[in-house]
Amino acid sequence: MSERVLMTAEDVRRAIVRIAHEIVESHRGSHDLVLIGMRTRGVPLARRLAAAIEQIEGGALPVGSLDIGLYRDDLSVRGTAVQIAPSEMPTDIKGKRVVLVDDVLFTGRSVRAAMEAILDLGRPRRIQLAVLVDRGHRELPIRPDYVGKNVPTARGDDVRVHLSETDGSDEVAILPELEQTSKQEELS
Repeated sequence: MSERVLMTAEDVRRAIVRIAHEIVESHRGSHDLVLIGMRTRGVPLARRLAAAIEQIEGGALPVGSLDIGLYRDDLSVRGTAVQIAPSEMPTDIKGKRVVLVDDVLFTGRSVRAAMEAILDLGRPRRIQLAVLVDRGHRELPIRPDYVGKNVPTARGDDVRVHLSETDGSDEVAILPELEQTSKQEELS
């Protein structure tokens, strides 16, 4: 057994459209709304959500990209392996309603780092979280406001999100923990 597909390209598309509708409904439109994608795959997801919201609301929506490398709580472990890219904000986020976008929510540590990075850029009125996949196993009290799919996983499973912008195609798959161990043993 290899990777098991959890979401096809059509499932990903439908999840994005549904989340876009939920965001518009929750915010009663898109006024003062800014989407911020977490690098790497959160950025194209934020752009897709913005495009879907633009179709619903008829107006352009600012989309930013956020690098959390310097805000991680494991910098002492990672050392120089952390790659930093610039964060890009298309507008001042002070007083805005921000929806932080990521591909997979796992322990919550990346989201914590992202919130710290956002607060260093300004003080939004509100921060919400949209994720394509929530796989559980939280280590911090963080929960998403908008979810494409909840996926029960074992802690060691590997959930892989593939997007056409970064990987050439859209798909969400899972590689169970036992398979990862078997593959590593084969390579040894």
